[in-house]
Amino acid sequence: MTVTEQEITDYVARVRAALADLPPDRRTELTEDLADHLTEVAAEAEGTLVERLGEPETYAAELRAAAGVGEGGGRNLDQRVATAVVRVRGRLRALDSRLGPPLGYATASEFLRLLRPAWWVLRGYLAAMLLTVISTGGSFGVLPRFGGELLAGLIMLVGFVLASIWLGRRSAQLTRWPRSAVQIGSAVLVVFALSALLQAEDRMRYGDYGYEPTSVDNPYDRIRDVFVYDSEGRLVENARLFDQDGNPIRLGYPDCEGRVDEYGNPLLRPYPYCPDRPPFGPRGPRLPEATSTPSASESPTVATPTATPASPSASPSDEPTPTPTRTS
Repeated sequence: MTVTEQEITDYVARVRAALADLPPDRRTELTEDLADHLTEVAAEAEGTLVERLGEPETYAAELRAAAGVGEGGGRNLDQRVATAVVRVRGRLRALDSRLGPPLGYATASEFLRLLRPAWWVLRGYLAAMLLTVISTGGSFGVLPRFGGELLAGLIMLVGFVLASIWLGRRSAQLTRWPRSAVQIGSAVLVVFALSALLQAEDRMRYGDYGYEPTSVDNPYDRIRDVFVYDSEGRLVENARLFDQDGNPIRLGYPDCEGRVDEYGNPLLRPYPYCPDRPPFGPRGPRLPEATSTPSASESPTVATPTATPASPSASPSDEPTPTPTRTS
């Protein structure tokens, strides 16, 4: 079995953790050439380092004896932290090896290395979206906008993606603190992405009734019906609402029996949708309907002429014909 560089690194880390009670200079002196020595040992024969040299803690005790350094009075904080870190790393490596075969690789980290370019691009996009939220006061969509300007947001997106790719290709060359800063920034972007997904899911859920609320906390998102009353407290039926531009305003959704379309969906009607469910008790009286029939007291009295029946023997030929008078 070939010893890998990672195995050598872990062995050195466990040895240094076992010597953590020593002064830093003394510990560095004892382990300065340890990695080179382990590489030579690994090249001599097959087998793991533990099989040939024993546990790292045992090897650390041998280094103490050879250097004439006795055991410390107790495990100090540095030694306990270093030992805990080594244990956590060992468990992560075991989990990495266990998850690799289901993905078709020896370890899961090998599969994740193939996804690094995609993560670099996504990291640049998330950074642009985060700056969009900061510059617009919390408003964002699918594309980034810098201060509400789409063109500036697209230029910012291209710059961030290129910078993220450049940083990813050189991450192995970074020193400790820059590398830690990159890791912390990546964690912040992941948290931001999760919160943005939750907010997007809320927006989709609040659009179930066919209208788009102005915000997630819209006070009108739970309206089912609208009732209009006049100054006398009477319910106004067949009312319609319009905005300042003449566009119809639609709120609520009819949930009472009424007209439906060919698919069985309720038709949107004038307000109120359900006039038999007013919020303020019974419906007010209707206004009296105008009529064109005058009342009996106001109708004028018209004299009706009485017709005298003609004699049955009378005929038109018996009537005298008037003779016109000629005047000079």
